[in-house]
Amino acid sequence: MSQIHLRTEAEKVAPYVLLPGDPGRARWIAETYLEAPELYNDHRGLLGFTGTYKGVRVSVQTTGMGCPTTAIVAEELIRLGARYLLRVGTCGAATPRLNPADLVIAQAAVPNDGTTRQYLGGAPYAPIASFELVEAGVASARAAGIPHHVGLIMTEDAFYASTPEHARLWASRGVLGFEMEASALFLVAAMRGVHAGCMVTVSNDIGDPQLVAPEVLQEGVRRMTEASLETFYRLENR
Repeated sequence: MSQIHLRTEAEKVAPYVLLPGDPGRARWIAETYLEAPELYNDHRGLLGFTGTYKGVRVSVQTTGMGCPTTAIVAEELIRLGARYLLRVGTCGAATPRLNPADLVIAQAAVPNDGTTRQYLGGAPYAPIASFELVEAGVASARAAGIPHHVGLIMTEDAFYASTPEHARLWASRGVLGFEMEASALFLVAAMRGVHAGCMVTVSNDIGDPQLVAPEVLQEGVRRMTEASLETFYRLENR
């Protein structure tokens, strides 16, 4: 049945779902890469599309910014039948080792957010990505020759609160970059028995108020999107 925020029916949502935060990016992915994309939701600006990629049925669903809306969207997608949820977005680099538009494939997320704390009642927890999605994502990036890093990210709530000192401290603990959705996505997926992953492209260095040049960022988004769709194709054709 239709959900509160995703006002659609289960048969309109694919088992494989890409999760961009930006509705404009959701539309771009659907119209650029999917065959016969159909809009199934536009309530609250949470644009959702379903089409096919190389014969695999795929949905692209907007989450909005931050863990609260991501958790809502993930919960409702799972109720509608989604089984593989892959976030595609951007991150701020925690370390100069990451170059603009590099791809980061998350193994896990440090949960520095309020949504996971509320779900867990403050209990310690380590939100990790599905190994199937990580493995297929790395294979897809390697096959395409996409510069990529695999490891730990941090999920935070306050975009403008991070400082270079904060970033370098967490880089010394293995964090590659900062974003705002993955920890809640990983937790909800684990609790509901489905698979979740996260691919992000580097949009800026923490502390730098400017994003990388638009054409550079768009190239990173293109490579990330193609790697994510190939990830679904690999999983479907194992």
